[in-house]
Amino acid sequence: MSWDFETDADYQALLDWADQFVREEVEPLDLVWPNQEFVPLTDARRKAVDPLKDQVRRKGLWATHLGPELGGQGYGQLKLALLNEILGRSQWAPIVFGCQAPDTGNAEIIAHYGTPEQKRRYLQPLLNGEMFSSYSMTEPQAGADPTQFTTHAERDGDDWVINGWKFFSSNARTASFLIVMVVTNTEVSPYKGMSMFLVPTDTPGVEMVRNVGLYGEPDDEGMHALIHYNNVRVPHEALLGGEGQAFAIAQTRLGGGRIHHAMRTIGFARQALDMMCERALSRQTAGSLLADKQFIQGFIADSYAQLTQFRLFVLYTAWEIDKYNDYKRVRKDIAAVKATMPTVLHDIAWRAMQVHGALGVSNEMPLFKMIHGAAAMGLVDGPTEVHKTTVARQVLRDHSPTDDMWPTEWLPRKREAARAKLSDYLDAEVGNL
Repeated sequence: MSWDFETDADYQALLDWADQFVREEVEPLDLVWPNQEFVPLTDARRKAVDPLKDQVRRKGLWATHLGPELGGQGYGQLKLALLNEILGRSQWAPIVFGCQAPDTGNAEIIAHYGTPEQKRRYLQPLLNGEMFSSYSMTEPQAGADPTQFTTHAERDGDDWVINGWKFFSSNARTASFLIVMVVTNTEVSPYKGMSMFLVPTDTPGVEMVRNVGLYGEPDDEGMHALIHYNNVRVPHEALLGGEGQAFAIAQTRLGGGRIHHAMRTIGFARQALDMMCERALSRQTAGSLLADKQFIQGFIADSYAQLTQFRLFVLYTAWEIDKYNDYKRVRKDIAAVKATMPTVLHDIAWRAMQVHGALGVSNEMPLFKMIHGAAAMGLVDGPTEVHKTTVARQVLRDHSPTDDMWPTEWLPRKREAARAKLSDYLDAEVGNL
């Protein structure tokens, strides 16, 4: 029986290098060019960023989410999860390592479902880090429920014409192309009547109505677009996969993406725990260190346990994906990871914020941003509540109702059965009295 919690020595050496590299070389980019990671590189930023990408390539850690035939390393989800744990501390790190969301998921589905021409036009530039993409799925009236989508495409000769509205299309502001999920057949179930299209953002009729920011961001820096697709005409060759294949494609994209989000979240949460511990060992109040206060010790213990449990669950789920190569089979655990993720980050960052006092809620520490990020993570890639219902339905499939009036574990009946099973011994025991 094999049961091992160790990383092989060669890959661990790469992780150790990545950890030091991110801290020393990449995190300074976050401070000098905050929130600029999805903006096309200026000459100045290119001079700083390109040499870092080259170092990552030489180490064999570039685009690790894809196989060697597509410019990646084919490490699989487990090794990618361990790397993402390190990259999660830095806004710029995923860009420098060629595995930034949403481009990772978009690259994955183009790799799986794209034609050779689509791969040449869209995939290779994504892998080279020379363009950004956007996944345009959510709609204003429907949220993340695809069965309520109304954006549609109709065939017109050799073309398709797209009409409708999409909301919160992340990074559309700087993306070169969009992957748009639309209704193409209203006569069948939504699960069979939707398709995806690759649409360049400069296509006539793609109207970026406004770019919505997260709370606290300036109005002009939002990255989540409200898009009106107004008679957007694209050729038939823009269809990704086959007609009616959108749901199958979406599951390929979202399954792995949720694990990547989770491991990057672990990086955030570990950073918050590290800050909490440093503060507790550095500050005194009421005659002793914060670290000597039982309340603070409780914060630290709860945070450590919560983070460790979640990390092991995520790694196990990544291992399942590698083992079975079937996102549908691992759907229950992927959903459970997604549902648990926001709470873990929120709780640990909140405790760390409390330990830092007034400084913790200020813009001189990143803790409140983490808490805000936890709220956003409860919605991206599907609301937490939806994932919880998915988990519950999957768990219930492994159980069945009782046909009796009483539960299976009703003790009077079990006790009677146990006495009947052991009656010979009970008779002997009575006879010896």
